[in-house]
Amino acid sequence: MVGLQILKRTRQVPERVVQAFKGLPVANVSDSMARMTAAGPRLRPMHKGGYLAGPALTVKCRPGDNLMIHKALEMAQPGDVIVVDAGGDLSNSLFGEIMLATAVARNVAGIVLNGAIRDSEEIASGSFPVYAAGVTHRGPYKDGPGEINVPIAIDGMVIHPGDLMLGDADGLLCVPFDNVEEVLAATRKKMEAEKKTLADIATGRLNTAWIDATLQRIGCNTEPL
Repeated sequence: MVGLQILKRTRQVPERVVQAFKGLPVANVSDSMARMTAAGPRLRPMHKGGYLAGPALTVKCRPGDNLMIHKALEMAQPGDVIVVDAGGDLSNSLFGEIMLATAVARNVAGIVLNGAIRDSEEIASGSFPVYAAGVTHRGPYKDGPGEINVPIAIDGMVIHPGDLMLGDADGLLCVPFDNVEEVLAATRKKMEAEKKTLADIATGRLNTAWIDATLQRIGCNTEPL
């Protein structure tokens, strides 16, 4: 039944791809995807620090209810990122210290929650990646409905089961399963270009002619009047 179903994940990015992306700045990966994909600025890292990378195990919840998140924790394989669309509602927390302990024990790679957490001090003191939209002390209901391993969206960013989820201090990004190799190659190329730019800055050789060229193209004077 649509809205109340648990499906199998039929594919997922392999571990070698996860390791290849691990540690790459999310901003550079985003630039390599034409700056067109983002989960929005609301979902922030709630943990002390730690890179997020792994295949998505997707969850869709009714706002205020975390039954399907508990089920997803039971289903999760080591290295999975549990990605939850809870509608962005912050009235009830859907994840806290007990669920954190479960996720760590199951070697989950991280939690992404378009909703609220609680026990924020405990989460903030650790390195287990938790991204959420807010914090509230009020707890959840556990009645459903909900879905697992269905396509979800967070602020326009579509996540399919098995897609690559990445996160660092700048935020979250989903790299679609079919595009990981292409995006990885483009990101590595961008990082090499950035290394050269930083070296040119350090040696005073940075070419900034593009600034005046752009101003001229848009019809602006390049010298103060």
